[in-house]
Amino acid sequence: MPRTVDPKHFGLHHSTRLEQSGKKQFTLVINRKSRVIMKDGKNILAKAARIAAKVPGAVICLRTTAPVCSKTQKLLKENNVELCP
Repeated sequence: MPRTVDPKHFGLHHSTRLEQSGKKQFTLVINRKSRVIMKDGKNILAKAARIAAKVPGAVICLRTTAPVCSKTQKLLKENNVELCP
């Protein structure tokens, strides 16, 4: 069962929703209706980099209720951020 993690521990904004399901398994959660576009993808990668800096070897995935742009999906996959089901 994933547990919620304090994003301030990683230097992230307090409104960022972050869950941890394993020792090095983190999930960024975005709940909204509007599409996740390239600008959002770059922000997600910046957040993932901050997490990876604190926890070397961290596996980071994204869970969202919104559709994700195909180019953004490709960008995230190239940078080892997977989309969670």
